[in-house]
Amino acid sequence: MDTVTDTATTRAPEPADTDGGPFRPHRVVVLALDGLIPFELGIPQRIFGRARDAAGRRLYEVVTCSVRPPGPVATDADFALLVEHGPEALATADTVVVPASYELGPVYEQGVLTEELAAALALVRPGTRLVAICTGGYVLAAAGHLDGRPATTHWASADHFQRLFPKVRVDADVLFVDDGEVLTSAGVAAGIDLCVHIVRRDHGTAVANEVARLTVVPPHRDGGQAQFVQRPVPDPQQASTAGARAWALGRLHEPIQLRDMAAQESMSVRTFTRRFREEAGVSPGQWLTRQRVERARQLLESTDLSMDRVARDAGFGTAQSMRQHLQAALGVTPTAYRRTFRSEAVNRCEVTLG
Repeated sequence: MDTVTDTATTRAPEPADTDGGPFRPHRVVVLALDGLIPFELGIPQRIFGRARDAAGRRLYEVVTCSVRPPGPVATDADFALLVEHGPEALATADTVVVPASYELGPVYEQGVLTEELAAALALVRPGTRLVAICTGGYVLAAAGHLDGRPATTHWASADHFQRLFPKVRVDADVLFVDDGEVLTSAGVAAGIDLCVHIVRRDHGTAVANEVARLTVVPPHRDGGQAQFVQRPVPDPQQASTAGARAWALGRLHEPIQLRDMAAQESMSVRTFTRRFREEAGVSPGQWLTRQRVERARQLLESTDLSMDRVARDAGFGTAQSMRQHLQAALGVTPTAYRRTFRSEAVNRCEVTLG
């Protein structure tokens, strides 16, 4: 079930100096709470810190702060981190990221903020984009930012999260949820997926792909993909469906039947479908549609091909079919999508040439 709202037309504030003023990168402030998980704290810096425009300038500035004056913050490891910014940094944020913590206290137990945390969050300006990684979602939920919204968290905490925050529409079966200006992710690696998704949403596929390439992570895992697959890695003696996926990716522009994919692995359709779901977390048909949507996005951003040609090259056959699929997946038409990202590409080129 794909509950992700991939709001491709909801934009981050433009970093380019389009009004003649000085260039200002989008400011991401990461809130470090006691008991934080160092790996997840480092995700925003690693992903957003790698994003560059055509002129080589950083598109994001990443700052870490705590709820107290500058000083050490305890982690769940055998070391503390020295954080150089206090809560006042939250007032300067364009995006606030809350990573997971194992010491949320009343937030995790009663669903209420401590006075210290409430005072810090009160500094966040209205309209600031809010992002939670894993159980960082408890903080956003306790502050009321997830009421009535779809959200996710680590699958192991999802039932507890739903009981504690009944107003939140919890979906434990997805990697992340993009609900416009409030985004949440499942645990650990799903935080990487969410941050790459945000870069992609803000600046397009080319920038996000370069970030992913430099970080050596997949350029795109759809948020609606299951976060917990019962058997994600096949037993050594079992055949995998990876070869069929690679085969399909090389011919997205052609009609691809389920039996053709199964034949690549010398499996029956029934066995192949079952094994595919075990490995990918979605059906072959869902996976194929997502790859074609991704291909269409790349072509719309990077080429001037006609809509009919993009539709054919992505495997949708007709422009109308492509329109229906992109509207369902992204909430935006192909024309609007191209207008958004192609205009940004022109702006970046003008900045470089100017």
